[in-house]
Amino acid sequence: MKQVLKAKGIDIPESATWHKELLNLSESQGIITEKLEDQLYEYLTFRHFFIHTYGFMLDEAHLEVLADNIPEVWSQFIEEIHQ
Repeated sequence: MKQVLKAKGIDIPESATWHKELLNLSESQGIITEKLEDQLYEYLTFRHFFIHTYGFMLDEAHLEVLADNIPEVWSQFIEEIHQ
C-alpha cells in the first residue's frame, strides 16, 4: 500500500502510528474501500497484539477467522488497488 500511495504522489505518514495512518489515508484517497480498511485493520491489530504479548494469550478462534479470511482479503486488496 505504501508503494501505491508513493506511485500516486501521496506523502507517506512517518509517525509512530504510520501503519494505521496508511490505512486511513488509503481509504480517504479512494484507493481502498472502508470495508477493506476495516478488514486490514483487524490484521494490523492482531500483528500489534502478537508482537507485544505472549503467545499463550492469543485467541485461537480469532486467529482462525483471520487465517481463513486471508485469501478473500488479499483478492479484494489486489482488485481495489488496481482500479
